[in-house]
Amino acid sequence: MKKEILVETSARHVHVSREALDTLFGAGYELTWKKDLSQPGQFASEERVAVVGSKGQFPAVSILGPIRPETQVELSLTDARSIGVTAPVRESGDIAGSGACKLIGPKGEIEIDCGVIAAQRHIHATPEDAEKYGLKDKQIVAVKIDSDGRKLIFDDVVVRVSPKYFWAMHIDTDESNAAGVKPGMLGEILD
Repeated sequence: MKKEILVETSARHVHVSREALDTLFGAGYELTWKKDLSQPGQFASEERVAVVGSKGQFPAVSILGPIRPETQVELSLTDARSIGVTAPVRESGDIAGSGACKLIGPKGEIEIDCGVIAAQRHIHATPEDAEKYGLKDKQIVAVKIDSDGRKLIFDDVVVRVSPKYFWAMHIDTDESNAAGVKPGMLGEILD
């Protein structure tokens, strides 16, 4: 059986804690829903913040909701280099010892001493998806992308299993551009 999976591009974005949201937008502020994302319960908000490094900034980076326990900035490696921040490749949530930056909102700013990462390419799978395709949580797989003129095999793809997920692979903009990924494109998980 061919193990096909939707490949989605995850552009630069920010996840904020309650404390960070209060500082950046004002006490008690709530994120404004803009659109649902493919992962259940996740959404892009209307709110934007500036992400500032030692060499430059991105003036309007989207905040994804809902709020999280810790603030995290996800950039591609090209993004990180261009503004002068360190962004180690990590799974989302693994921010200890990661990069630092400043975030500026309409009501305030914060310096985060860690939280900037380049997200490790990953697959979101429900337990049912994992069983169907013979995958396990934290397993490392390879995924083949058959794009026109840009065929590529991504190795080091971590499988993340949760009943809260939707079957999809996430890569950043550098990876997406390298493989010529278009919306709706499928990849194939290799054995």
